[in-house]
Amino acid sequence: MINIAYAAGSGGDPGSFMMTLMPLVLIFVVFYFLLIMPQQKKAASHKQMLSALKKGDDVVTSGGIHAKIVGIADQVLTLDVGDKVKIKVSRDAIAYKKAKEGANQ
Repeated sequence: MINIAYAAGSGGDPGSFMMTLMPLVLIFVVFYFLLIMPQQKKAASHKQMLSALKKGDDVVTSGGIHAKIVGIADQVLTLDVGDKVKIKVSRDAIAYKKAKEGANQ
């Protein structure tokens, strides 16, 4: 009976524990490089873009509103959406800054 239990792997071999743990470590490493690291880079890039906003920049909000920045407070931006219509939005509501037309020419 003892030989059956030992053959089943309950003998306490340290190498078998490492081999059991290895797939979990490998999965974590793959998730880190494929999911976590790119998301951290994207968040850092977005934060840098938000801190570099200035008057006159054309932006798109996360709600899809295309506008031009006409005023900047600490965390509130005043956007001109056209025909003398201005709205105030949080700085975090800006999804991205539009590239200037003709900049790549």
